[in-house]
Amino acid sequence: MSDLSLSDIRAAAARIAPYIIRTPLLPSRALSDLLGARVSLKYEFLQETSSFKPRGAFHKILGLDDTARARGLLAVSGGNHGKGVAFAARQLGLSARIIMFESTAPSAVAAARAYGAQVDLLPNAAAGFARAGELEAEGYSFIHPFADPEVVAGQGTLGLEILADAPDVTDVIASIGGGGMIGGVAMAIRERRPETRIWGVETVGADAMSQALAAGQIVHLPAITSIAATLGAPSVSELTLSLAQRYLEEVLVRPDADAVADMVWLLDSAKVLVEPSAAVTLSAARQLRGRITPGGHLVLILCGASISLAEMMRYREQFRV
Repeated sequence: MSDLSLSDIRAAAARIAPYIIRTPLLPSRALSDLLGARVSLKYEFLQETSSFKPRGAFHKILGLDDTARARGLLAVSGGNHGKGVAFAARQLGLSARIIMFESTAPSAVAAARAYGAQVDLLPNAAAGFARAGELEAEGYSFIHPFADPEVVAGQGTLGLEILADAPDVTDVIASIGGGGMIGGVAMAIRERRPETRIWGVETVGADAMSQALAAGQIVHLPAITSIAATLGAPSVSELTLSLAQRYLEEVLVRPDADAVADMVWLLDSAKVLVEPSAAVTLSAARQLRGRITPGGHLVLILCGASISLAEMMRYREQFRV
């Protein structure tokens, strides 16, 4: 915890302001009617690359010295973090090498390459991080997706925006992969408004944080079986686990089928198309319906929209939604 503070997140907001979009937070009548409480949506998927990841990427990279930048940037990613690093590298005139997995959505691979990054495909996350260790030893500057306090501080700027736009927020629901985004957001909000409850949600088969919280220590998943690839961290980090233990109310785990069904519901009723990793926040809100008071103000973070029409149709067929 000593590695990150609210002042770090505030400083990150100032550093990255010229490079990121301050995404809107808007009320949703459809969701308010559905859930019986006032609901607002944080449209973070409108960020360049369609996710929150550029926040942490820019903050980390901008803090590197010229020598570290010149060595080339390196990232391991199931999709969104890699795109974030690739985009930040292009904007800053730097080279990036992104390790993705054979299960990564083709659209994410194509997007990272379109930003100018070299993309290497490895069989899985374990192989990807092992290869990253070798490349880092060769000199690459590794941008970890969630174990780095500077990355987490960058992601936490999202929380400052939520609190500025919804100072009466009572509950926030955010998805968890490695825990960097929710950890930074939770610190940013609860250090200023301790009564706000921060709820996390994972999908079955990508539930490294809930398992770590239950065990009281980091748990390494043997495999990621969820379709929500951007939640597929094989483990959380000491930093993100400590943030979760201190700031989170609870972490829920929902099946892929719920995430896909709510992805379709959000498109039909709220007119937004997000990936299952973001839609699962609605699945969590349904589970929490009796615990969110009618007078509360619930914010759902729609953290990513890295999905193509073909992928959406495949998921609908797979889960018969």
